[in-house]
Amino acid sequence: MQGAFRPRRTSATATAPGQAVKAVPPGGDAFRHEPPPDDLVDVGYISGAHGVRGWLKAQPHSSDAAAMLAARTWWLRPRAATGQPGQLASAKVLQAREHSGSVVVQLEQLTDRTQAEQFKGHVVAVRRADFPAPADDEFYWVDLIGASVVNLQDEALGVVEGLLDNGAQQILRVVSPAVAGGAQEERLIPFVKTYVHSVDAKAGRIVVDWGLDY
Repeated sequence: MQGAFRPRRTSATATAPGQAVKAVPPGGDAFRHEPPPDDLVDVGYISGAHGVRGWLKAQPHSSDAAAMLAARTWWLRPRAATGQPGQLASAKVLQAREHSGSVVVQLEQLTDRTQAEQFKGHVVAVRRADFPAPADDEFYWVDLIGASVVNLQDEALGVVEGLLDNGAQQILRVVSPAVAGGAQEERLIPFVKTYVHSVDAKAGRIVVDWGLDY
């Protein structure tokens, strides 16, 4: 990969803070029903049961499953139509490990395959606070969403609305607000040292070597 910047991929979808948790999911009352934290991030989904002892198999959104493996609590919700978020419940992770490109996990109180199969398709979310600390030259995708982007002349280019991966490098999708009734302008900026001068994830600011007319 060109340059030193390496965004570690997670889903950029954060779960709404304070979302109600009412339904008892398959698996019974052992799952905790409490207001979810405000830093949940979708990191994958349950692809099925694993074995006969209640283990689940999860597919991470990224080839880097570090966030999913590090979390000691998983928040699960069923897939739902857009605009109709499923209800959340949390479960303690007893064991988790990588397995053939997936993650297999044992959650508290799931003891047989029948219970586990009922979670197929559920979204897996974990707290951002539970993510492993990235290296100095790495950034989680979710931390870059919403960052303001300016060039070396301090001209505003827009905000990061997403990241793309073309197989060779990651690309920032930067969108500027519509001006005087015009359409929004989109810029695709490779996330490599050639173009990215600095990243301050905490301040939400990225400086790039990119002209307004590019």
